[in-house]
Amino acid sequence: MGTYLGGRIDMVKGDITLQDTEAIVNAADNKLLGGGGVDGAIHTAGGPKILEECRRIGGCPTGEARITTGGRLKARYVIHTVGPVYRYGSKVVADLLAAAYRNSLKLASDNGIKRVAFSSISTGIYGYPIEEAAPIAIEAVDDYLDLHDDIELVRFVLFNDRDYTVYGELLGV
Repeated sequence: MGTYLGGRIDMVKGDITLQDTEAIVNAADNKLLGGGGVDGAIHTAGGPKILEECRRIGGCPTGEARITTGGRLKARYVIHTVGPVYRYGSKVVADLLAAAYRNSLKLASDNGIKRVAFSSISTGIYGYPIEEAAPIAIEAVDDYLDLHDDIELVRFVLFNDRDYTVYGELLGV
């Protein structure tokens, strides 16, 4: 693992539920009730406390973020964000994806969280091609970090070789 973009962004290939950052970011759906993929893995590993808090929150609009405990995870918090379902060439969809990253980081800042790990938002069942999503994610994070010194580290946690390679090429690895 190296650090990129001024030492505040890094990436790893692995399981987001095992990250030791203060918060991990969950690629959730609007209901926040746990589903498949990353969302299901986080709810399973973190235990029922996460779901209890999500039920109290009552949902989350696309592009926004909500925070809960990390339950049994190493991370103290889970930031749940809802990315958009992919539509080819849609600027609105790209803007919503960027907003999901920005709003997750704003929520981290608002809660004094300095180290955050992201899964790749919207690139699973929501169908966003990694080649289009990764540049949006990196730019949104880099732009946020340029204006906010409080976040010390953003880690992209990529589940497979292909995603890791795409992010690595963009980050100059």
